[in-house]
Amino acid sequence: MSATDFNQWVIDEFRANGGKVGGPFEGSDLLLLTTTGARTGRQHTTPLGRIPHEEGLLVVGSNLGDDRHPAWYHNLLAHPLVRVETPTEEYEAVAVPAEGAHRERLFAYVTAAEPGYADYQDRTSRTLPVVVLQRSDPAPGEGPAEVRSLADKLLEVHVWLRGQLRHVRAETEALFAARAQAARDGAAPPPAPGLGLQIRQHCLAFCQALEFHHKGEDAHVFPALAAAHPHLEDAFARLAAEHRTVARLQQELSLLLADAATADPDRFRTELGRLSEELTAHLEYEEEQVLPLLAEIPFPPGPPA
Repeated sequence: MSATDFNQWVIDEFRANGGKVGGPFEGSDLLLLTTTGARTGRQHTTPLGRIPHEEGLLVVGSNLGDDRHPAWYHNLLAHPLVRVETPTEEYEAVAVPAEGAHRERLFAYVTAAEPGYADYQDRTSRTLPVVVLQRSDPAPGEGPAEVRSLADKLLEVHVWLRGQLRHVRAETEALFAARAQAARDGAAPPPAPGLGLQIRQHCLAFCQALEFHHKGEDAHVFPALAAAHPHLEDAFARLAAEHRTVARLQQELSLLLADAATADPDRFRTELGRLSEELTAHLEYEEEQVLPLLAEIPFPPGPPA
């Protein structure tokens, strides 16, 4: 049996038996991780061992101790938004590799729970990546309690996008706090990129999800709604123009965050605040104009008539 066939057998067993798998994985705690191919853009599902932690589920890029990182790790660096299947639930998450001392603490936690990962580390000179799968649940009172209409789905996407912006702001503040503490202690500043991977992954997830969301609206949702509601032609023209503005803001945000490790904190906060306000204003205007039109459209859609 090839490696591809074996992986598919594990996936089929996992889904058919509520997460239980026989053979060499009998009794193991597994999850299915679906990533987007870094080069192909195709979806790939991989069974992996999971280690529960207060920060989220942990997975390790052990590749059985091989000297190369597994393909799924390269995929999530290019496309941080992933799909997680456990025996009890399925959800989207942002995959964030741990860095520096944070990675060392998590790897010690992993090897205490599953000593086999220490053996894999001993087989190779590369540092095995430890990845935190961070689900982005809405804050209490945010978003629809249940997605029943296309309006609910749009609002759910917007809530998720706002959550990613909060992550970016919180993580850059943590970076600035670490730099300030190092200065007070007379120590060297946190090595670049410091919290960079956390910031990068959430920023990339935000930008990629927003781009995908806007392409779907421009290609399908807005033309259909404009045809059905010609009196809102100006509103849809404004939303389309705002999408072009938002694309520019995304580029500015990426460039700003690339310099977070050395940026002046006050200037950085001002610029990030400006970008966040413009992005948030766009989401609010879209909700005001579009949500009422989508409230009667069921989601997910039923079969064709």
